[in-house]
Amino acid sequence: MRRFNFQQDIRVTMPSSAAVMIAYFVIFGLTHSLLAYPRAKRAVRRAVGHAADRWYRLVYVILSAVAILPFFYILAFMPDRTLYVVPAPWKWLMMAGQAVSVIAVVVALKQTGFSYFFGLSQSFSDRPEEPGTLVTDGFYCHIRNPLFFFGTVFLWLFPFMTVNLLTFNIVATVYFYVGALHEERSLVEEFGDAYKAYRQRVPMFIPRIRCTS
Repeated sequence: MRRFNFQQDIRVTMPSSAAVMIAYFVIFGLTHSLLAYPRAKRAVRRAVGHAADRWYRLVYVILSAVAILPFFYILAFMPDRTLYVVPAPWKWLMMAGQAVSVIAVVVALKQTGFSYFFGLSQSFSDRPEEPGTLVTDGFYCHIRNPLFFFGTVFLWLFPFMTVNLLTFNIVATVYFYVGALHEERSLVEEFGDAYKAYRQRVPMFIPRIRCTS
């Protein structure tokens, strides 16, 4: 008769951390993208009125921030295995690249407007229904999606790698690309021909060196 080994059997039956990461990322990505679509905002406006213009973006950002927390739990507490650790001095160069990426994200957010990006300006504006401004200078003159680009660079410059982190990096990179395509459809709907012309001039993810009109 086979003797039941609880620890061994539970390892066999429990899903791996990587599988949990992928499953939750699918749920997060679908929900996040659906709520970001202009049709979702219009549906909320029909349900609650013009209060949606004032509060939708801020509530969306808060919900997104809360939804990200399980990723940190998976990375920090679920079973994992180290794949590699980059030694000095190379790890310092990689960490410096991460610092530059963070600064670049902050600069790009400043260009679009911190208050508008996080929904604060809409929440406290006298005319929250007014659309945002199409930004085409600074980083946005070199690349259409600097936030996704520098976010991807930051992820892949970690000087160590584990199975869970590798899984997260892969699915996040795929999501950044798919999310950018989804976001651009919304931007075309919001800005029309102006964004179509901008999209023809500026690359999506590979920055161009020279910034021309």
